[in-house]
Amino acid sequence: MTKLLIIVLGVFGILSINAQEEGKFRVGLDLGYVFENDGGALFSVEPKYNITDNSNIGLRLGSAASLGIKDADYNISILGTYDYYFSSENSSTSPFLGIGLGYFALSDIGGPGGDVINLGEQFGALVRGGVELGKFRMTLEYNILPKSDLEFGESIKNSYLGASIGFYVSGGKWKN
Repeated sequence: MTKLLIIVLGVFGILSINAQEEGKFRVGLDLGYVFENDGGALFSVEPKYNITDNSNIGLRLGSAASLGIKDADYNISILGTYDYYFSSENSSTSPFLGIGLGYFALSDIGGPGGDVINLGEQFGALVRGGVELGKFRMTLEYNILPKSDLEFGESIKNSYLGASIGFYVSGGKWKN
């Protein structure tokens, strides 16, 4: 999996030298904070293809981890994304809204009596909004996942709210 990720990022990095115009590629890197439970961290890499001057599709490869004192909970996600930009001509500021659908692999957690509970894999969604300022990006996102029902009658909320800042390794402001 690691080798595949490196190959995919390398290919998109090479292809994203010319970006921000319809028909071009770019790659974003985001780092942020998860506002659930005791807080956490999130990281994502997102190669994107600009389908029009104001929208793109992408593949978000991400991870979110709890920073709580107890056992660390985390997930790894692969989502197809779509973002629409409300940019104006000659502006380096581009507000956007986006959605995503895909796969989340959830971590194991500790249960009663020291048992390990496997939360498995789930299909989920993403709703996000934010603003791009030149090559920099600020995003607020909500990852929507079904609850996990546990054997002893409880359930665990898997959805989470996150905020991130990031940048593009190539490209710049949208060309209108």
